[in-house]
Amino acid sequence: MTTLCSHRLVLRPLSEDDLPSLVAWRNDPEVSRYQGWVLPYTLEMARSLLGEGLDLGADGWVQRAISSPTGELLGDLGMCTEGAQAEVGITLRPGAQRQGYAAEAMRTLLGHAFGPLGVRRVFASIDPRNAPVARLLERSGFRLEARLERSYLHRGAWVDEDVYAVLRDG
Repeated sequence: MTTLCSHRLVLRPLSEDDLPSLVAWRNDPEVSRYQGWVLPYTLEMARSLLGEGLDLGADGWVQRAISSPTGELLGDLGMCTEGAQAEVGITLRPGAQRQGYAAEAMRTLLGHAFGPLGVRRVFASIDPRNAPVARLLERSGFRLEARLERSYLHRGAWVDEDVYAVLRDG
């Protein structure tokens, strides 16, 4: 299973030891506010991420831990590859936000997707109210492609969805 490293981060497979922390931040109201997972987020739901694909680039969702070189769990990211395109998502625990980790993790993942994996297009779908993630995507080279009005039911309300994408060739 691929482990990717950057200056400050290690993107590695999630382990059983990561799951209690993952469950804690995925249940945090500030972290989960714009996310699509069901609440309460349970240990069983987290455990299912351990088996979501073996390697980045495999068809379907593959989840990775974002950790420091010392092993401190900072967040998680996922990539769903289908043919020549991939969807990405990222979440950081509250204490790891606003330190540049998400941008560094995204750059590392995009480098792997556009390089060794040969992906042509990477996209992300977000709730437009999630301004910090929109800024992250824009700083990472994504551009807003579409706003889908009231496109999905999120915790009892129909909400909009913004689709951002970046192409390998710019």
